[in-house]
Amino acid sequence: MFQRNRKASDFGAEIEAHIEMETERLREQGLTDEDARTAARRAFGNVTKAQERFYESSHWLWWDHFWQDVRFAARMLRKTPGFTAIAVLTIALGVGATTAIFSVVDATLLHPLPYPQPEQLVTVEDDLPGIGVQDAGISVPEWQDLQRSGIFENVSPIGGGSVNLTGSSQPARIFFAAVPPNYFALIGVKPQLGHSFNPEDHTPGFTLEGLISDGLWKRAFGADPNILGRSVRLDNDLYQIIGVMPAGYHDPGRTTEERNTDLWLATGFAGPPAPPPQRNARILPSAIARIAPGLTITEAQSRVDALVASLQKEFPDDYPPQSAWKVRLVPLKQAVVGDVRQSLILLLGAVGLVLLISCVNVASLLLARSSARGREMAVRQALGAGRKRLMWQLLTEGMLLSLLGGIVGMATLFCAKGFLLQIVPDSLPRLNEVSINWPVLLFALGASLLAGAIFGLAPALHVSRPDLTHVLKSEGRASTSSSEQARTRRVLMVTEFALSLVLMIAAGLLLRSFWDLLNVRPGFNPQNVMAIRTWLPIPNDPETDIYRTAAQEAPFIRELLRRSRTLPGVAEVAAGDIRSIPLGHGLNDLNPYLLVVEGRETATDQPPWVNVSIITPEYFHLLGMPLERGRVFGDLDNENAPPVAVINESFAKIYWPNADPVGQHLKLNNARSIPRNLPWTTVVGVIADARTESLAESSAPLVYLSLFQKPSKDLAIFLRGCLNPASTPPALREQVQLVNPELPVFGAQTLDGALSASLSQRRFSMEMVGLFALTALLLAGLGIYGVISYIVSERTHEIGIRLALGAQRRNILRMVLHQGLTLAITGAAVGFVCALIVSHSMAGLLYGVRPTDPITFAAVALLLIGVALLACYIPARRAIQVDPLVALRYE
Repeated sequence: MFQRNRKASDFGAEIEAHIEMETERLREQGLTDEDARTAARRAFGNVTKAQERFYESSHWLWWDHFWQDVRFAARMLRKTPGFTAIAVLTIALGVGATTAIFSVVDATLLHPLPYPQPEQLVTVEDDLPGIGVQDAGISVPEWQDLQRSGIFENVSPIGGGSVNLTGSSQPARIFFAAVPPNYFALIGVKPQLGHSFNPEDHTPGFTLEGLISDGLWKRAFGADPNILGRSVRLDNDLYQIIGVMPAGYHDPGRTTEERNTDLWLATGFAGPPAPPPQRNARILPSAIARIAPGLTITEAQSRVDALVASLQKEFPDDYPPQSAWKVRLVPLKQAVVGDVRQSLILLLGAVGLVLLISCVNVASLLLARSSARGREMAVRQALGAGRKRLMWQLLTEGMLLSLLGGIVGMATLFCAKGFLLQIVPDSLPRLNEVSINWPVLLFALGASLLAGAIFGLAPALHVSRPDLTHVLKSEGRASTSSSEQARTRRVLMVTEFALSLVLMIAAGLLLRSFWDLLNVRPGFNPQNVMAIRTWLPIPNDPETDIYRTAAQEAPFIRELLRRSRTLPGVAEVAAGDIRSIPLGHGLNDLNPYLLVVEGRETATDQPPWVNVSIITPEYFHLLGMPLERGRVFGDLDNENAPPVAVINESFAKIYWPNADPVGQHLKLNNARSIPRNLPWTTVVGVIADARTESLAESSAPLVYLSLFQKPSKDLAIFLRGCLNPASTPPALREQVQLVNPELPVFGAQTLDGALSASLSQRRFSMEMVGLFALTALLLAGLGIYGVISYIVSERTHEIGIRLALGAQRRNILRMVLHQGLTLAITGAAVGFVCALIVSHSMAGLLYGVRPTDPITFAAVALLLIGVALLACYIPARRAIQVDPLVALRYE
């Protein structure tokens, strides 16, 4: 309105000049002075009104109003620097924390995979629900059937493992992927140097060519531009490098090793000298496929179901009805994310509650501040300001506050980005893609504007409709708060307490769960133990394998153990395969063997597979795993003695629940069948259960074999003593390479570190939710303190009258505390109901505690009410110290 009047005055002088000219013209036509002036003013008055209406309807008026509101809001915020600082920091906390978690969620869950048309990529997983097996792998004939089906453009199984790389600066152990030649055509990625495999190449076995990652190119070959055509040895076999993949390229793997693949080799997965592939020999892991154009995943799944049904009819012997063979298509992105989705959604929900609590807190501050501005708004409305203009003015102030808070929050996030990435667990998929990019910045802007709209709306609605008579008659009073505004503040406070309680209960459940995990007895002693790995090569030609049998491998292991005992600080030494590293291996490292138990060859009530660890006799003593029955391995259990085994208690309870397992016999084979001439293995001892796979899961059946009877290429050397984590691995590398200079030494880790790493994802969720819960508790305490303080300041005159009339100060204290505790208890009751719903949705993240754990619920409620009581006591204490004479002077 004021801007419009200013603009109208700009052309007022020009209008007056035209009126004078028109008046003069009408006089010349014979009109009197009065009639001529009246007619001229009437004509040009209509022109003026038309111009004003045009100006009001134009966008320029809106733009002027907007900038006027922004300048006015900035002046008002500068007048109250304390209020502005508190509000901006509160919003910065909410927006910054929300944006930080959103950046992780965006990279992991929302951002598309960095491949062309990623929505067409799926994983193909074979399930055998009849025998309780999921993702059982795929056979070569099944892969070929899917490739020929017309449902997919390409289907590519992916094998993989570790291999020794020699021919670079230092022998290294790298992870490789065995892929068909069409793999990179399926993914849609080209090398930055050289070329990829020929998709039409159907040569059986491995091709003697490979592609390397950009990281390996720089790390092992110094980014040599002449790398193409260079020969390297992989497990002593000669391969030629034909390409280097682009920087930042990662395979869509489920594990950290798969995502950090350094080498790709092409294979047909079948061919001589291997026998013809069988349909029930699921030697390939789940495959990746690209759906044919024009098909959705649902349509492709229905066609795959029809193909599976036809194959079951065509090959009934390979697909017995009891297995109930199914093929499932899973979007590749969902398979890559895996089980972290629930944790990330929980974190995003938790930080969203923090942002909402921040908004409620600032809304309460703005509402209290707007009550003091009620007289100002009433005067402006009495002078002609419209309700919409007043609402927009207050909303503009809220938006400006929120934008300032968003800027501060983003600046803090930029500065703390490095620290935040350090606390994110390495196992998080697509961690390398977490960044502050344009989608994240747009989210921060949207969150800031949404926050401004949320906390600015309530004050705008209340202040824009004041009772002018009541307000203008309230002389000498600083506040013009109404009962409706008081109710709104109470509703906001109850909401804040309810949200805080939900967040604190979630944090409490995660904290109790994590504490229970920390107190789990793992069944082994990880203190002062270090595991360091090496790998014995597996050349393509078995005749060149110098470590092919236990008799060939045993001298190397004995010499390595002897040298390891001479290292500084080493008290005990043992060796084993990678499966023997407690909590230090992944699912891909499990070593399942086909199992036959003497006298139970036809049993079908137990799965025919069991995990196996291969160790030296010193292993159990070094890790402090007690013997329950029988004996452990001895020096005489060598390559020339009959095979023996030690089992854990879980195995004994399942297969010999009512008999002595010592002396029983079993057969084990890591192939798909057990040869008839395979000798029986005798059980010589039972070891106590140990949670070597996961602290959160009870021990599974496990068989231990002697490393001097069953060779293993993947070796771990266990050292116990006063070890230096920095100097021990290089010292052991020196000893290993004195025995064989072509062997790599890698993967050094303490068992304490392995135990801690196994809890990293749970720790991250617990720490983040706990941090957000403490923030919510602080905000709730500050919020109720602000509300009660404002109530006390509004009722100072009333309190003075009560004291003057003889009221006891303890009654005043009780009255103020009652108001605050009523709000807190009401909020806690509402929060309890919401927490019951939320806690059930996070049941999969808990261990050893129920989602409705009464101890956690009660403890959190008492803590929140205690904080509320403390926050109320400070203003209540101030209320009882009011001087009645001073308070009565307010009127």
